[in-house]
Amino acid sequence: MKLKHRLIIAFLIMIVMPVMLISITAGTIVRFQMDSIHESYDVEAKTIQVITNPIQILNRITRGIYNEIKLYSTSMPDKLSDPHYYEELDIQLEPKHSFLAVRKNGKYIYTGSERKLEMISVILPAYGTGGTEVDGGIYIGGSNPFLVKVQDFLFTDGGKGTIFVVTDLNVLMPQVKAVAIQSSVSFIVILFLTACLLILWVYRSILRPLNVLRVATNHIKEGDLGYSVPLVSDDEIGQLCDDFESMRLRLKQLIDDRLKYEEDIKEMISNISHDLKTPLTAIKGYTEGLIDGVADTSEKQEKYLKTIYMKANDMTSLVDELGYCAKIDSNAISYMFNNISIAEYFEDCMEDLHLELEFENIKIIFENLIKHDVEVIADAEQLKRVVNNIIGNSVKYLDNSEGIIKIGIQDKDEFVQVDIKDNGSGIAQDELPFIFDRFYRADASRNSKRGGSGLGLAIAKKVIEDHSGTIWATSEKGKGTTISFTLKKANKS
Repeated sequence: MKLKHRLIIAFLIMIVMPVMLISITAGTIVRFQMDSIHESYDVEAKTIQVITNPIQILNRITRGIYNEIKLYSTSMPDKLSDPHYYEELDIQLEPKHSFLAVRKNGKYIYTGSERKLEMISVILPAYGTGGTEVDGGIYIGGSNPFLVKVQDFLFTDGGKGTIFVVTDLNVLMPQVKAVAIQSSVSFIVILFLTACLLILWVYRSILRPLNVLRVATNHIKEGDLGYSVPLVSDDEIGQLCDDFESMRLRLKQLIDDRLKYEEDIKEMISNISHDLKTPLTAIKGYTEGLIDGVADTSEKQEKYLKTIYMKANDMTSLVDELGYCAKIDSNAISYMFNNISIAEYFEDCMEDLHLELEFENIKIIFENLIKHDVEVIADAEQLKRVVNNIIGNSVKYLDNSEGIIKIGIQDKDEFVQVDIKDNGSGIAQDELPFIFDRFYRADASRNSKRGGSGLGLAIAKKVIEDHSGTIWATSEKGKGTTISFTLKKANKS
């Protein structure tokens, strides 16, 4: 699930869940308390009425007793003069958080709660002045609110009497207060539980994957590039972990390549030291022979000079390959592409190759299987480098008394394929995939006729690929090796 979808769901949960749970909880609480009100006070009322007009509801709970008093005041006034009757009424009023007070000629002769009566006695209406502001009751506000119902009557002895039915609004209907308290507590608990749920969800979906990523970062910071980052989700953070894992693998690959490159450099320096030392030793030896007069005939002197010249050429080729390798690293190789006749090109190359390989006692054969007007797009100078490197590599490993190198060109649709085959010692199949790597030499024991930097075939691969071609090798141990490459044909208008 996408992170934005989770945030939307979290937003909806934060709004909908509390409202839904609070509605259910508040409904349950109100329904329970309304049942309690009905059971305690025998009052049927709607919840909204209890909340919006509670005094009307409170007035009902003493209405029956008040109506009885009102009836007796007109039909049986002597009943209202009986102290025992006062006690009976007070017993009925007590569960309703109410009490009875009787006043005669301005003095209170009975009260169910003297403490509460003292709070309002001075403001109770005088005989004959009582009102009926609220359905026969008077609301007395302040810090101690009361609802008072008043009924005037005459005692049997002619005294002026007033009966007060007083309801304490502070203690009446604790269920209403319980609704408010329980609803508030429920609201806080629901918000807390919702917040905990969302925090847990956010932690599992966001913070935990970030913590995994932080641990992986610390491992990488300490140099442990082998620590893998698991894919913990399929959202944006999961994609970040996946990108981080790709970055780790890429970084590990770069470091491994760098370490391998440094090892290759060390090996190359060792090889070059050996390869330079061999011709230098020969040059030094033959030069000393000329100086000391060992070469006392013109034939010997000519042979010594040719040998010195050949060893100097070997050193020049080695230095040239190193310089060319530096250009490869910096992508500074410049090409001059032209349309060239590939058949004529190799016919010209054969003349130079015959002269060079004559001293090596190697026979070179050229086989042309394409038309002479076929042209390819190539840089003649760089292509010559490729051919020389491949043939030079074949010469180094021609462990055969009758060395043969065969060059063949053939048509391959949009390309021309060039095959350079020798009858040398061949290359083992497990080594074949690596021969185009820089500094790699299949003859690790250096038992070949010559050394080398191990750059020749790597340079050839780079040049052919820059010509939009491909290069590959096939070989069989003891039977020789074939290096093949393709060149793109030129379009004829």
